[in-house]
Amino acid sequence: MNNKFTMNIFSFFFLLPFAWNISCSGRPAGNSGGTVKAETAKVTEAVAQAYDIVRFVTPTNNANAKLNQPVEIELKAISADNLPDSVSIFFEGSYVVTLKSEPLKCVVDGNIITTTGRKSLRAIPYKEGKQQSQATRFLTVFADQAPKRYGYRVVRSYPHDTNAFTQGLFFDNGLLYESTGLETRSSLREVELETGKPIRQVNIDPTLFGEGITLYDGRIFQITWKNKVGFVYDKESFRQISRIYYSTEGWGLTTVGNRIVLSDGTNTLYFHDPETFAVVSKLEVYDDVKQVDNLNELEYIEGEIWANIWLTDEIVRIDPVSGKVNGYIDLRGIFPQSERNPEADVLNGIAYDKDTKRIFVTGKLWSKLFEIVITE
Repeated sequence: MNNKFTMNIFSFFFLLPFAWNISCSGRPAGNSGGTVKAETAKVTEAVAQAYDIVRFVTPTNNANAKLNQPVEIELKAISADNLPDSVSIFFEGSYVVTLKSEPLKCVVDGNIITTTGRKSLRAIPYKEGKQQSQATRFLTVFADQAPKRYGYRVVRSYPHDTNAFTQGLFFDNGLLYESTGLETRSSLREVELETGKPIRQVNIDPTLFGEGITLYDGRIFQITWKNKVGFVYDKESFRQISRIYYSTEGWGLTTVGNRIVLSDGTNTLYFHDPETFAVVSKLEVYDDVKQVDNLNELEYIEGEIWANIWLTDEIVRIDPVSGKVNGYIDLRGIFPQSERNPEADVLNGIAYDKDTKRIFVTGKLWSKLFEIVITE
């Protein structure tokens, strides 16, 4: 027999009589066992006194709602013999109203339904001063109006490097800044608009896949696809000054006020603090009938977030406060297949010259970058 096993058995039986008198702190238990039992009994009693005493009649679970429009709530006591003294209603964790008598009905005012996405409604009943089990419903808030549809007109085209797998793009002080993707080929570039040629370039680790970029306070932020790490560069010197970390995939970046906004290929936008890169808030993007997924490269233009929708020739215009879709831009035909090289990929890349109001778009491995005007 294994000696270690023998000693363990011996130790177990030798110490067994003493184990019954040792508390969690290692001291003799004394009467503490009685105290623990009493406290446990109180908790058990409190749990036992919490009942399901109300249920939602309306809205049904996973019901649809509209931005800025009221939602009617009706609750019903499960048993006529066990009525609540009151019921408090919460929308997304914010207190709405307390109902103190039947009928248990109220309206969540549209002025607190200010963002699109999946939201929670909670009803917390009270009986004889004790909180009972809460009832919960979820609903999905869609945009309150159909988005506008836009077209485009090409003003001018410029050369674009066919080796640039464009993942991020912005314009500043007469120059384009571009992030390129693909492992072993990812980079940050400063590009001359007229020629499409890089003036400066920093290649990133060959194992990483470069994604979106944005400018904030003299610093360029660049993210990567699946590695959950990004880089911060001094714009003037192109020197890397720090790293950033995040918990999602990285797709697109833009700057809105004092926040950096990140997309991850879903319908969610993440608003980050630029100094810590902590997530400050989130927005779920919806139009009037559906959630809008595959949000890719981002650009902030005149109060809206514009986003490429991956695998399409559309750009979506998003309200950065509510998450609703204001419009879609149809860019079909901007770069015909007959003019593309065989490796050219999808539309991706939006840049805005705020001084002259020029809008630029391009795609992955495209030979052209286009200056466009939006038409209605």
